[in-house]
Amino acid sequence: MIRIILCMGALFIATAASAAHAQGGVGPSTARPGNPLLLEEVLRSSARSAPDIIAALARNRQADARTLTAQGAFDTVFAAEGRSRVAGYYDGTELAGKAEQPFMDNGGYVYGQYRVSRGDFPIYEDKAFTNRLGEVKVGALFSLLRDRLIDERRSTFSLAANDMDIARFETKATSIGVQARAIEAYQKWVAAGLKLKAYQALLALAQDRTQGIRRQVTLGAKPDILLIENEANLVRRQAFVVDARQDFRAAAVKLSLYYRDDQGLPVVVDDARLPDEAKAFDGLGTDPTLNLERQPGFAILLKEIDKAMVKLAVARNDMKPRLDLTGEVAKDMGQAGLGGSSRTPLETIVGVTFKIPLQNRKARGKIAETQAKIDELTVKQRYLTEKIRAEIMAIGMEVETAGQLVATSERERALAQQLAGAERRRFDLGSSDFFLVNQREESAANAEVKLIEARARIAAAQGELAAATADEDALGLNLRSGFD
Repeated sequence: MIRIILCMGALFIATAASAAHAQGGVGPSTARPGNPLLLEEVLRSSARSAPDIIAALARNRQADARTLTAQGAFDTVFAAEGRSRVAGYYDGTELAGKAEQPFMDNGGYVYGQYRVSRGDFPIYEDKAFTNRLGEVKVGALFSLLRDRLIDERRSTFSLAANDMDIARFETKATSIGVQARAIEAYQKWVAAGLKLKAYQALLALAQDRTQGIRRQVTLGAKPDILLIENEANLVRRQAFVVDARQDFRAAAVKLSLYYRDDQGLPVVVDDARLPDEAKAFDGLGTDPTLNLERQPGFAILLKEIDKAMVKLAVARNDMKPRLDLTGEVAKDMGQAGLGGSSRTPLETIVGVTFKIPLQNRKARGKIAETQAKIDELTVKQRYLTEKIRAEIMAIGMEVETAGQLVATSERERALAQQLAGAERRRFDLGSSDFFLVNQREESAANAEVKLIEARARIAAAQGELAAATADEDALGLNLRSGFD
């Protein structure tokens, strides 16, 4: 009985653990310690699994589907029709089938028809008669003025194709924005981790000195108040570490929005994966060359102008008179029917249709509206070009300034570390006081933090530059790895 109870208890614990593990998979999971997390890995994960990018790709597929819908206007259409007089003096029956195919480069169409009839029809329906094997007819309509170069079908398809291109550029813009935010989140995580290490090293110095101070106080070489002052210093430095650790953990949670596992779930990076200071901010290589053609915002404006040009062409087309040329060839087959032998010879029919609008206020209004839209988009395009150039210039100045700040911060840190080390040796020899050595150590730690912030500033500027120039290589969008 005891064995049975123990087995049932073990089974219950295992089941509960499995359920807890399954429930924990809904939210962010903690990554196991491993190699240092580099920016390239984060960008690859973000490009593959970021929800914003996945949603943008879904919108891209929607635009592709709308293009396919627009192509449906050029589908071949088949129609069948039958009618029979079931009561009355005449007993005629007629069956007809017709296939029609619109032209891709003209507003007209070509068609083929087969028709067969039996019985007798009244004189006013004389055209319903066919020979015994029916009638075959082939015809076409060509637009010579209106609808010759563009019509509703072709304009709809052109607009849908432009919308598809715009959706792709919007997907690219969304991807660039996501990757830029991923770079920012990674750099903040790295900076927070390096600051934490700096404050932990500062705390370790105070902890190492505590035992020596306690021994000196016990021997009477130092006053008792020094222990209280040292304890206050330890508490202050512990507060620095607590704040820095909180910032580091919060940065890891924000980074999990972009760093995800194979199932697309957020991953909170383990603290042990923090890269070394030498490699922390060196994962981004940017190309400062501006190529407006790869800028999605600029490309979207170009496509919007193309759409406006299509609408302008449609409005101008509506101003033209309609002149359509039709032609058809018909041939009855088999023995003559009740309609007589007059249908047996080959028939060729040519026709012309002419229609002219007299006022066309709607078309004139559309032309004026579309011209104004083109002027608006042209101004926006010019301003966007100026804005991008100014942004890149400002980022370049930021990189230059941050580089100078890094150089001065490195020098400041080296001097502060030298002063702190010298002051600790003097304190150990009894030539310095407790207040001064603490001040020197905290100045060295502050110089270390200042250097970290300066390097993070350069890395942030490089990320902004990559986004401004739409540098897909630097942003990790050419790593693919599931992105397509």
